[in-house]
This record gives sequence, C-alpha cells and structure tokens, in this order.
Amino acid sequence: MARPRIFISSTYYDLKHLRSSLENFVDSLGYESILSEKGNIAYTPEIPLDESCYREVQNADLFILIIGGRYGSETSKHQKKPNRGFFERYESITKSEYASAILRDIPTYILIESNVHSEYQTFLKNKDNEDIVYAHVDSVNVFYLIEHILSQPRNNPIHTFERFSDIEFWLKEQWAGLFKELLHRLSSQQQIATLSSEVTTLNEINKTLKTYLEAIVFKVSPENAAGLIKTEAQRLKEAIQVNELRKNPFIRHLRDEFNISFNTIFKAIYESKKYDDIVQKMIDEVDDDDQKKHLYSLINRIDAQKDINAAREILEVKPFLLRRRRLTP
Repeated sequence: MARPRIFISSTYYDLKHLRSSLENFVDSLGYESILSEKGNIAYTPEIPLDESCYREVQNADLFILIIGGRYGSETSKHQKKPNRGFFERYESITKSEYASAILRDIPTYILIESNVHSEYQTFLKNKDNEDIVYAHVDSVNVFYLIEHILSQPRNNPIHTFERFSDIEFWLKEQWAGLFKELLHRLSSQQQIATLSSEVTTLNEINKTLKTYLEAIVFKVSPENAAGLIKTEAQRLKEAIQVNELRKNPFIRHLRDEFNISFNTIFKAIYESKKYDDIVQKMIDEVDDDDQKKHLYSLINRIDAQKDINAAREILEVKPFLLRRRRLTP
C-alpha cells in the first residue's frame, strides 16, 4: 500500500539528533520519511547533488522544515566561499528545498527553535544595525528566511519548540486535522458525483442552446451572423485559456511571491520567442536584488520550464526546448 512520503529539511550537523528522532516518529506512524542522510534520495550524475534534493521534494506528499541556528551550505549555483560574513546574503540548500515545496504547493510545516524565534524579534527591531551580536544564529540569512516564510499568504504554519516532544505533539495535532478534513471530503463524494452529473447535463443543454441561437442569428441578421459567431467563439476560447492559466502552479507563484501581474506574465509567455526573453521580462518586474536572484534561480529550474511550456500549449504557441544549463544573471 502506498504511504505518505514526508521530506524532512534542515541543516544537518546541528540538528542531526532531532532529525533522527523525527525520522523515527514519522516511520512509527507508518509513513515514509525522506532525509538526505537516509540514502533514499536518487542522485543523478549529470546534475548537482542539491538539484536531486529539490526534485525529491517535489515528489513528496508533506514537507517539514526545521530552522535552528545554522543557515546551511550554499546552493550549487553559488560560488562557495569558506568563510562568509555574518551579514553576507546568499541562498542555502535548505531555503531552496523550501522554495521547491512551495512551488509545488506541498503541505508544509515550519518548526523554529524557540531561542532563534525570540532572537528574530530582536532582529526585526535592529535590521539596519550591523553592530549587534546575535547569540543563537550563525548568519543573518536565518532571520531573512523566517521573514520570507511569514510573508507567504498561505501554507506557512509555524510552531516554535524547545524539545522534541513539542514537535511530536504539534505534528500529531496537525495531521489529525488533515485526516479529519480528508474524511469530510470523502463523505462529500456523493454530492460531488451528483454535481458532476448535473454539470454534464448543463453542458449538453448549452450546446443545444448554442445551436439554436446560431440558427436564430443567421435568420435575423444573415449578413452579420458569421462575424458575430466567430467573435463570440474567440472570446469564449480566450476566457477558457485565461481560466486555465490562472491554475498554473508557476504562474500562481510568480503572482503570489513576486507580485507580478497576470497580464504581464500572460504577455511574456505568449509573445516571447526565446525562453531567455521570459526570464528577462520576469526579472525586470522585480526591484529587490535578492528577490531577483531568488526568481532567477526558480525560473531556470526544469519544473518551472515545464509549467511555462504547459502555459504556452494552452495558448497554442510552440513550447521551448527544456534545458539544464544555467544562464548568468
């Protein structure tokens, strides 16, 4: 029987005992825990190791992010430095794993050490003060990661903890609520089936009405009928396309996280002749340099390219060839 796959993301050395306890807890519930040190991530030789982790995140059913005092190693797209300054900004593997989960809208649970969360409140009051010394984190990026998570409009439940029992209790409560919601949905299946049948009937009625109306238009105004019918058919087609595009995961992510308007995204996807053009048009819509780098990292991933190609197919324009190489921003 298929089991829920739960990806556990965090820095390793400072949280390895907590990761081990969480692995045992998840496995005891009959679920499948996914951790990099467990050896159940399929690494592919032609791509960097961290890219394999991001891909595995997208195959998970639930995502747990633990935030402690360490920010973690740089992603493969960054030039690694042995000693980074406390206030130096960069993207970590842990943050990128979280971004992959959010991109696929995987149910996500955020756990933050109490000391780190308390110190985050101090950071908020001293953002511009680089003379302050923080006791519980090794990089200011930890605070910016928390700030980024809190800025999400949804799917960002946060719980602070001091010991593992705090985590265990909270996750049991959260997953019990998720299970109850699933039972509620199952009990509503009959109503959904009935509604689906009614929708099918309405679709058939609409087809019949369309035929009747076209016949009436041809009879009342034969000289304008063909043009009117063609115009309305095109309008209906465009409305359906727009509705489908709004469901696209990456388009939703561009709107929610980077505040790029739907019309701008629509035009970029439809009019661009090269994938580079879309990348540049999206980057140009973002003012903050860190956000530009984050967007650049996301939009060049294979999954983002697939979503954009899916959107182009809806718009009936030729999709782009997928590529694995990175461009220079």
